[in-house]
Amino acid sequence: MDKSPDELHRYYRLCGKHFEASSTDSDAQSIVLKDDAVPTIFDVPGQPQHEQVKHNKETTIDNETESKGRKKIKKSPVETARKDVQRVPEEEEYKEYLKSLFEVLVLLGEQSIPPTGPSDNKQDGLGSCNFQALLEYRMNCGDEVLKKRYDVSNECCSSAQLNQLIEVCEKYIRGKLVEEVTQNGLFSLLTDDPVKVSGEWYLPVFVRFVDQSNCQQERFFGFLSFEGDGEALAENLLSEMTDKWGLDMEQCRGQAHFSSSTHYSKIKSFAATVVKRYPMAVLTLRSTRTLNLSLASGMALSGVQLVMSTFKKIESFFSQSPSLQLELEHAVLIFCSDNEERANKLKEICHTSWTRGHDAFEVAVEILEALLLCVDSVHDNEDMRWSDQVTHDALEISKALSDFEFVMALVVLKNVLTLTRAFGKNVQGKATDAYFAATNLKAVLHSLKEVSDNIDVYHEFWHDEALNLATAMDIPVKVPRSFLRKHQSESGTVQPQSYYKDHLSAPVLNHIIKEMNELFSEDHLKTLRYLSLVPSVIEQRKSAKPEDDSLSTEFRCWWVKWSKKCKGETWPSTLHETLQHAEVKFFPNMLAVLKLLGILPTVALEDSCDVAYKRFMRYMENMPDKFKSKSLALLYMNYDIKYDLDSVVEDYMKKYPDEGEREVS
Repeated sequence: MDKSPDELHRYYRLCGKHFEASSTDSDAQSIVLKDDAVPTIFDVPGQPQHEQVKHNKETTIDNETESKGRKKIKKSPVETARKDVQRVPEEEEYKEYLKSLFEVLVLLGEQSIPPTGPSDNKQDGLGSCNFQALLEYRMNCGDEVLKKRYDVSNECCSSAQLNQLIEVCEKYIRGKLVEEVTQNGLFSLLTDDPVKVSGEWYLPVFVRFVDQSNCQQERFFGFLSFEGDGEALAENLLSEMTDKWGLDMEQCRGQAHFSSSTHYSKIKSFAATVVKRYPMAVLTLRSTRTLNLSLASGMALSGVQLVMSTFKKIESFFSQSPSLQLELEHAVLIFCSDNEERANKLKEICHTSWTRGHDAFEVAVEILEALLLCVDSVHDNEDMRWSDQVTHDALEISKALSDFEFVMALVVLKNVLTLTRAFGKNVQGKATDAYFAATNLKAVLHSLKEVSDNIDVYHEFWHDEALNLATAMDIPVKVPRSFLRKHQSESGTVQPQSYYKDHLSAPVLNHIIKEMNELFSEDHLKTLRYLSLVPSVIEQRKSAKPEDDSLSTEFRCWWVKWSKKCKGETWPSTLHETLQHAEVKFFPNMLAVLKLLGILPTVALEDSCDVAYKRFMRYMENMPDKFKSKSLALLYMNYDIKYDLDSVVEDYMKKYPDEGEREVS
């Protein structure tokens, strides 16, 4: 009642015409309610203003203690007005309370701290989880709104409300991401290997685009349920992205997927459905995974999957402790004692993430004997240095390495994927290398076909190599037990050499040839060839003439500009540098083509643009399974999203209006 009409109207949405200045107040700031007036609350959805006023004037209550049929008692207009005026500050207080909750939730999410995770502080029943512990800290630092809430209900936030907050936050972030992508036009769709969260399979989805400042961006959009099979699953995934998330797939110009053999057929079905519905979404390779590992991961062959799963175990095992790394280096020195240069080279490789490299299979063959010696030594644990878990992990790796099926599959992968290694490294490398790789695919495919046509000869060499390696490591040469169990009648007649040719070497070659043709279609290669617009490529090819006359004058001007390099000048050598060059804005057609290249999943990203994927990998590797959350992961991966907490609070109150009504009533 001590507010001016203007203040009530501006800040509390009350109609100023229903108030008048007090006749006893000389400065005319004190106001009283007119006898026949009731303040109007605006913005009631679906109700005209005059109906709102009518509703307020006719507000009545039932006297529930009186018998049925008694007359209803009308509230005084002044009494109604006083109550409505009182509700507004309570609503603002409720909003401040929600803002405090969202601030704490966002802080935890951005730091990858699970809100429901344990806390050391158990005082007063708070601190049983990280979220409650931070709320208590805020109260201790003077957050009166939270303190008032706790004094009344003895809790700041229930677990049910926390889930509501997380849900609203996830929806808000995804809305901002869709808005960002929509503003920038074309994009590419990327997915990673399905992961398990809270006991269910989900497909991680990323989107790549070029923003308003011509920077390549890759954003994590969230997880999609990956339960189901075939076309129905593919349709559900697309429907979720378009209808629920709001992505305009008509703007999609590329797609790239990485999958292990377990989910390979489902991912293939999804990719085919995307191409069928949106033909412009060209299937490509994803730059965050090397070509050779992508090719091997999709094979359902038991030997190949044994190699891939063992690689993951090896990486996880040696990342546990520097002492284990030193143990491997010691084993390498033992086997390379007569060649110091080779020993030093292999020691350096051991310090890298070699299991993810372009030459992973070649490196594995070179250090295989040292690896087996190392894990056997750790498992023996003669000096009692290692924990039971470490020795158990060492035993698991040792069993895999000493299986001839592993050795044979590793040798086949090494020899076949040697043919694609240089191509994969170049196409995912610098602009110049990628351009020339795109023009040399036919040579790679020709080499693969030549090996396939002469598989009998090549397989004999590969089998001999695996046999020599197995002999040196005291590994018995035999057909996999799983095959013999299913074909007991043939157990005495099947020879290892013929078995591995029919069930390993030939299928590996066929798979790789098929995948290379699918991943590098003519449309994909044509787009990659536009890397010739990058100045460093033009400078290197300055003797060649422009290939595309359809871009006419502008294209030729661009070519001439960058083909005449003066002494001491430095040309942009990457797509990122070219997009950021000040003069690119004077060539609108060139900029449009460069942006299209920028969203192509095959083209490698700058380190600063690859943050989302790195944070995704870190989250999945480091977060304990029981605390993984598909909603909170979105907060962590998109830590740099600018939040408007007032908007988030409004979204919450619209989503859960009953909660707000209970708070302010």
